[in-house]
Amino acid sequence: MFSLKNVAFRDIIEIGYLVIPENKVTCIVGESGSGKTTLLKLLNNLISPDKGDILHQDKRLEEFDPIELRRRVVMLPQVPVIFPGTIRKNLLMGIELSDREPVEDRVLVSHLKGAKVDKDLDSDASKLSGGEKQRLALCRITLMKPEVLLLDEPSSALDDGTEELIIESMVSFARKESKTLVMVTHSKRIARTYGEYIVSMDKGKVVQVEEVNLDERDH
Repeated sequence: MFSLKNVAFRDIIEIGYLVIPENKVTCIVGESGSGKTTLLKLLNNLISPDKGDILHQDKRLEEFDPIELRRRVVMLPQVPVIFPGTIRKNLLMGIELSDREPVEDRVLVSHLKGAKVDKDLDSDASKLSGGEKQRLALCRITLMKPEVLLLDEPSSALDDGTEELIIESMVSFARKESKTLVMVTHSKRIARTYGEYIVSMDKGKVVQVEEVNLDERDH
């Protein structure tokens, strides 16, 4: 899916070699400032490395049309973008940006219910709480149906009770739809519970890559 070779960005990232597998849940863990978010931004070319190569499906990122790449590889930042207007408009905006056909309201409502957003589609999105905005943004990217979901601390604005539900729903979505999910998390417990691969970072370097045996974990 992704491979990085001799990648460096400023004095933040220095990665000799890293592979992120296709159709798996990869969790990136490490202390604050270890380069986790920078790595996510590199994966959909929001920023470009100063040196080295990043390949997606065996093709260098700079060879992709940037708009097409970001339709295929969608990133949700810690502070999600909420567009002015209704919840419906925010959900449809993602579909339009991904160049997909509009969907019926019942589909939008179903996604909202799955994310525990108990609001009408005509509600003002700007009046949602921080956690509701985060969940609305998660709904928006799942409706876009990208090949890859990049999530930067997706539960940062959620309370403990909602955190587990939302992450579990995102992981279930990725596995059901055969998507690649790359998630930055501060929680080693979350990484070990849901990750199939765990990439540990420290001071901009990858210090460990661990494959988790799902059969052993389930038992």
